[in-house]
Amino acid sequence: MLKYFLLFFIVLVFVLFNMQKVSKVHALDENATILVLGDSITYGFGVNVNESYPSILEKLTKRRVINAGINGDTSKDALKRFPNILTDNSIKMMILCIGGNDLLQKIPLHTIRENIIKIIKMAKEKNIEVVLIAVPDFGMLGLSPLALYSDIAKEEKVYLIKGLLAEILSSQRLKSDYIHPNASGYKFMAEAIYANLLSQGYLEK
Repeated sequence: MLKYFLLFFIVLVFVLFNMQKVSKVHALDENATILVLGDSITYGFGVNVNESYPSILEKLTKRRVINAGINGDTSKDALKRFPNILTDNSIKMMILCIGGNDLLQKIPLHTIRENIIKIIKMAKEKNIEVVLIAVPDFGMLGLSPLALYSDIAKEEKVYLIKGLLAEILSSQRLKSDYIHPNASGYKFMAEAIYANLLSQGYLEK
């Protein structure tokens, strides 16, 4: 019991320190579908399907969640397959977490930026609310959110969850290797995202 209380407390502290208001937030209808687009972190690499963060988020939000994460995907890959996903008209929110493989492949930041912005604009054209999750980069002082994501969020006026992945991947307790969460990390991620959606008015308890 103490273990779960401490985990909840850590998530709460994270949300309070990362709160950021965006304008014109629309609460999701009960029948709305949430699309989660990304790479292996979204897919749930290293854990069972029901331990992936999209699966846990589905239970927390009580809404259908599409796990559109593919191992090894870059922002270019996600952009290429995105139009086919958008044929589902029930999608009202997209949680986008992409760019880690781009960094590993040393793809230029301006290319990553262009691809992510194209994805966001395509979602907006369908009136889909967008939540962006910042991918961390390695620096002299360890992992920190890449500034690129703050720039994109500001330019496109979308809600940014900034330090979540950096926090998870900086904790031995929450990761299975240096780029993937473990089951506890995915649970932490889902609960933090859920808490952010509540705090911003995208969901109501």
